[in-house]
Amino acid sequence: MTHGYQPTDTGAHAGPPDPAWPAAPYGVPQQRVTEPEPAAAAEPSVPASAPAPKKPGRDRYLDLLRSIALVRVVVYHLFGWAWLTVLFPSMGVMFALAGSLMARSLKRPAWGVIRGRVRRLLPPLWVFSAVVLAMMFAGGWNPLKDPDHGGTWGLVDLINYIVPIGAPPFPWSIGSKSGLLEDTWAVQAAGVLWYLRAYLWFVVASPLLLWAFRRAPWPTLLAPLGLTAVVGTGIVTIPGETGNAVTDFAVYGSCWVLGMAHHDGFLAKIPRYVAVSCAALVMAFGLWWASGHLGPDGWDLNDIPLAQATWSFGFVVILLQYSPSWQELPGRLAKWDKLVTLSNNRAVTIYLWHNLLIMATVPILDRLYELPFMQDERATAALDSTYMIWMFFLVWPLIGLAILAVGWVEDIAAKRSPRLWPNGTKNTKTRRRNSSRAGHRAK
Repeated sequence: MTHGYQPTDTGAHAGPPDPAWPAAPYGVPQQRVTEPEPAAAAEPSVPASAPAPKKPGRDRYLDLLRSIALVRVVVYHLFGWAWLTVLFPSMGVMFALAGSLMARSLKRPAWGVIRGRVRRLLPPLWVFSAVVLAMMFAGGWNPLKDPDHGGTWGLVDLINYIVPIGAPPFPWSIGSKSGLLEDTWAVQAAGVLWYLRAYLWFVVASPLLLWAFRRAPWPTLLAPLGLTAVVGTGIVTIPGETGNAVTDFAVYGSCWVLGMAHHDGFLAKIPRYVAVSCAALVMAFGLWWASGHLGPDGWDLNDIPLAQATWSFGFVVILLQYSPSWQELPGRLAKWDKLVTLSNNRAVTIYLWHNLLIMATVPILDRLYELPFMQDERATAALDSTYMIWMFFLVWPLIGLAILAVGWVEDIAAKRSPRLWPNGTKNTKTRRRNSSRAGHRAK
């Protein structure tokens, strides 16, 4: 027998499932150390509104948030629990973290930063697209004959598997329900690419957004929420994928700018009790709006753009207001250091492949029904009742295999030496050895 799972979300779309990368997903992961500045170049001047530069290195609090967001995305796409979108709005968090990193990088010339971000994004996408398209074509899909994608235009739209400027075409049904993968696998696999499209447009718009924020912070910060109130509530309807793209940009735009505000120290200038109180009011409005506009999945905020935008905005404000800027994970969190490092170094790989790997657990687990002791009805019933749990435990080793198989492409894209399992172990040993040598010299 074949067991499905609850599909998929994530964008600010209602209707057919739309995936949140990431998330990204988040933006594209960085190296463990601060990105190097161009050789022999003077430090660019920073506007008076910007804070003093932070110590070099990763902010481990932000890295931890990104890891939690990725885990939440995987769990949501597996179990389909609508309440997870309220508990932790992963997409808003990931876009905010990417906005913060982008603001940090824009101390350098904008064109070089944009080119570097796009370069890091595309090669992992190309590997994923090659596999998914090969599977679609092998399953008999022909974009020229697909009535849902306009014939020849469907062929032209394949460019979005190379550069995600729009929505890539895919068949809504391919194969059969009794096949190796369920017939909606293409929707689940390719649907996550909405996040890469939104991320790419945010990257391109970032120089303008940062310029506008530093001159008019409040209008720039709140404008996307106003736009969401217009395009995300039906006041103005933009048809097709253009409307979806504009809605995504509006819903998560304030979160992206919040990341920039966090980097520039803007949030730190607001008294914490004021920021948290206002954020709580915005979040309360989001829940109130959601209560009157529940979609087919109830409290799934991905189906309610204005609720998603306001809840995510307030949630991110609180997370960034309490940001401790850890150089290392403290206390009991330290035992998760390697996994946090690994997930940040392979965030794009995890986000791109997780949905396809969730579906891959089904044919693997279905083989258990063929075991001799599974002919007993009680054993079959036990597996039926715990099937989703077994999927959860199986998908993580499969994600690990994907990291080993194709994760190194992220290193090539970032112009680093390829690494199979970049969990920071070597860097930690190097730091300890250097510290020991420095202590020895001090004696």
